[in-house]
Amino acid sequence: MRLNPFDPSNIRVSEGGGSFFPGGGGGKIGCGTLVIALIGAVVFGVDPGQMIGAIEGTQQVGPVQGRPASTDAQTICTRNAYANESCNALDSLNRTWEPLFRQANISFQQPTLNFYQGGTQSGCGAAQSAMGPFYCPADQGIYIDTSFYEELARDLGAQGDFARYYVMAHEYGHHVQHLTGLAGQVRSAQQQNPSRANELQVRMELQADCYAGVWAGHNRDLIEPGDLQEGLTAASAIGDDTLQRSAGRQVAPESFTHGSSAQRMKWLRRGLETGNDEACDTFADLTR
Repeated sequence: MRLNPFDPSNIRVSEGGGSFFPGGGGGKIGCGTLVIALIGAVVFGVDPGQMIGAIEGTQQVGPVQGRPASTDAQTICTRNAYANESCNALDSLNRTWEPLFRQANISFQQPTLNFYQGGTQSGCGAAQSAMGPFYCPADQGIYIDTSFYEELARDLGAQGDFARYYVMAHEYGHHVQHLTGLAGQVRSAQQQNPSRANELQVRMELQADCYAGVWAGHNRDLIEPGDLQEGLTAASAIGDDTLQRSAGRQVAPESFTHGSSAQRMKWLRRGLETGNDEACDTFADLTR
């Protein structure tokens, strides 16, 4: 995908944190459920129960110390190719979603893209790279250790720039849900009916997949041959059923938190083909 170079004045980025989780231990993210929460169980051997929490709760797990955060976009975004790519995606996502919010007469605020290595402290508590990229509604931040992209390609077979853009766009989708108030509504519904918590979480994640597709659909002129397949491969690789099989476990749909591979591919494709966020109503009928 041929994204335009980022404009430092149109993005909010931060850099900081360090590796402060000896032996692979670490914190628990209790908000903005991780885009790829179960990947840790397959790739890193992390207990998924340590990664899947309430959508907007906060869990403080001790301080994480590191170098002072930097917010100079030009410097941060040119650290390496993955950082540059992520900043290009962030700029494009801002330019795509802000007008849609304006048309809907909903207040819009850009998220902050936070780069870190090993571990960091978010508004939702301590985090470690093994958890994968995640969104924290408490500080409206997208958090990523870009070394994750190497794991994505090597261990899950999801290669190509569009696979990486899909990850970013999905996390941005959680920001959209936060700004519209949907995330808070789902959080409330989960608390009122815990037996449906996983089902509601799946619907949240599939909608974020669809929103990722909507962004791509609005930038169709930048899509290159093979991009769609890269995105679908990534969506399939992180489906709950595929991850459970890869971990040598029996597929248990009742335990799904992100949706099956087929569901994730379907909703990503739906968003891309329609380019319409109104087509992303995953709460109407999960099976369609």
